[in-house]
Amino acid sequence: MSGYGFTFHGERLEARASGVLWWATERTLIVGDLHFGKAQRMALRGGGLLPPYEMRETLARLDAEISLLDPAVVIALGDSFDDPEAEARLLEADAAWLARLMAGRVWLWIAGNHDPGPVALGGSLVSRWQHRALSFRHIAQERGEISGHFHPKARVAGVARPCFLVDADRVILPAFGAFTGGLDCRQPPLSDLMGADALAVLTGTRARAVPMPR
Repeated sequence: MSGYGFTFHGERLEARASGVLWWATERTLIVGDLHFGKAQRMALRGGGLLPPYEMRETLARLDAEISLLDPAVVIALGDSFDDPEAEARLLEADAAWLARLMAGRVWLWIAGNHDPGPVALGGSLVSRWQHRALSFRHIAQERGEISGHFHPKARVAGVARPCFLVDADRVILPAFGAFTGGLDCRQPPLSDLMGADALAVLTGTRARAVPMPR
């Protein structure tokens, strides 16, 4: 099963196994926390060395979902780049790949806390986006909001997997970028943000919804 369908504030959404959220009636793909350039940043700052092609891995996974779903709109929920200088460090081939994915689509960059948002790549940079009953922001603040930031993970049967968190008030997406890490959903602030009825939709080879671990 490629996705888990659910209704949120009157809109039908699909949490896909890849980690993107699909709003089919609006042909809108929502993706959280791409963190392009993380490996480069860590190498430049003397941290642990990660494989140097983390952006290409992320782009390849995003490309696969865009090719399959053909969205008219893409919303990137902030922290699309790992630091304010990451956009300037883009390799020419990676920039061209991203430009191809953006071509012919409305592309919305939500400003994050790691980066203010790309300024030279095209698309529109906003702090928040509202469409119909849903709003989109980097860090959860209001009811009826779809956000990212926390990189939620859930541990089920001893295995931690990135997950969507869904309750009546909010949807929090997993980080989509390679090597982004995550926060156990049993820990604050996630344990405080999500209601008692919250689901964790595990990503991976298939989407699987379970009660959010507490």
